[in-house]
Amino acid sequence: MIFLAAEFSPILPYVGQFLWTTLMFLLVWLVLGRTAFKPIQNALTKRENDIQEALDEAKKAREEMANLKSEHQALLAQAEADRSSILKEAKETKESIIGEAREQAKKEYKLLMENAKEDIQNQKMAAITDLKNQVGTMAIEISEKVMREKLAGQQESYIGKLVDEIKLN
Repeated sequence: MIFLAAEFSPILPYVGQFLWTTLMFLLVWLVLGRTAFKPIQNALTKRENDIQEALDEAKKAREEMANLKSEHQALLAQAEADRSSILKEAKETKESIIGEAREQAKKEYKLLMENAKEDIQNQKMAAITDLKNQVGTMAIEISEKVMREKLAGQQESYIGKLVDEIKLN
């Protein structure tokens, strides 16, 4: 009923009421600030730091992924270059081996041909020599047979003449 006795205006508060309301508000604000606002602010700060750390780690991970991707690309390019050089070297080695084998085969062929020609020439000379020997032997045999027939009658007189000559000596 105090409100009814005095002029009560909802727009203009009493000075005492204003002072006590302000004092209570400040007291509640101070108690809440120490007990509730600080832990809330600490939790928000911690959350903000955690989020920032997570963002930094994500950025670092993205950078590492980019670096790994570029390293991967570089490794792929290097592997491709190595593969190309190995294939080129293998092709050159193959061609070199084939060329050497051809040269060796030509040398062996030439040597075999020379040896074959030499063997043929030697066999030809041996055959000619053998043929000459056989012809010579046959000529001697034929001559001997011809001489025997011719000299068959003259042989006895010729032997007698030789014997006489030997006796004279």
